[in-house]
Amino acid sequence: MVNPFRKVRIFFNETIQELKKATWPTRLELRDSTVVVIIATIIIGVYITLADFSVYNWVTFLTKLVHPDFGVTS
Repeated sequence: MVNPFRKVRIFFNETIQELKKATWPTRLELRDSTVVVIIATIIIGVYITLADFSVYNWVTFLTKLVHPDFGVTS
């Protein structure tokens, strides 16, 4: 009978061997990459916020042109 744990052990040993072959970033490279990702995330967030705000205002403006009573509560 085949031992199921043997395959798991082989898998983990091969995984460890491959991870030892990998080139890991230095602390400086990791910090620089993290800063780039954070700045890019902030820039994309600001862009999406401005785009959403602009589209919302344009849709509201065009809707009011077509239907002047839009948004008026009485």
